[in-house]
Amino acid sequence: MSESKPSLLEGFKAFLMRGNVIDLAVAVVIGAAFTNIVNAVVKGVINPLVGAFGTKDLDSYTSCLKAPCRIGADGEMEGIQIAWGSVLGATLQFLITAAVVYFLMVLPMAKYLARREAQRRAKEGVKETLEVTELEVLKEIRDAVVAQRSAGGSGLAGGPSAPPQDRG
Repeated sequence: MSESKPSLLEGFKAFLMRGNVIDLAVAVVIGAAFTNIVNAVVKGVINPLVGAFGTKDLDSYTSCLKAPCRIGADGEMEGIQIAWGSVLGATLQFLITAAVVYFLMVLPMAKYLARREAQRRAKEGVKETLEVTELEVLKEIRDAVVAQRSAGGSGLAGGPSAPPQDRG
């Protein structure tokens, strides 16, 4: 028995048609565009605020681990310099990005999904109540019919009891 393997092109097409791949591609594109906005906010707003206390660029905040920290005549750094300002800038960019994504995307979507789930549960609750009520009514009818039959009364199917007719 030989099984036919899907072609390379068919496999690639199936991969691309998965919903999560397209969603991921859209997220990457939007994330890249959003990164530009965050970078502009950090450079245009955060850096000047930090500049009020020191230099305008976070990248210029450094510490010297091993002296002397200066650029030599050959253009290379002498000593060991730690650029903690760059780390601070990247951390601020991350925190701003995470906060905006959470407060503008994740939180509203979570609230929306919670509302939809509550509405769905409310509809199910009403449906269950109707089903239970309908079941109770049917049980009452059954009990009434059983009680009538056991008391010697007429059943629902025969209608009101009538005196027996003479058959001639």
